[in-house]
Amino acid sequence: MSHDHPEHHEIKPPVGWMDRPDTVKRLLTAFYVLCGLLIVGELVLGKETAHPHPWEGLPLFYAVAGFVSFWFLVLVARPMRKLLIRPENYYDRGGDHE
Repeated sequence: MSHDHPEHHEIKPPVGWMDRPDTVKRLLTAFYVLCGLLIVGELVLGKETAHPHPWEGLPLFYAVAGFVSFWFLVLVARPMRKLLIRPENYYDRGGDHE
């Protein structure tokens, strides 16, 4: 196994832009600022200025919308599985220790 050879566990430099800690920190900061602005906007504007869609008042609207959404996700999962599925030994194949 690869756990027996500690010399193979060297730290690799960041490869992609999301591997850089400063980029991740900037993105999280932007996310927190956006969340804060949305909360302040909700407190300032309140729910009285919101204009809900007329169909939201229909009986069982949220139950039907939730069911249809879940049904759609189940149907989409089948083609996505063909795209995303990996062999059972996918993680065992990597490296020079084959």
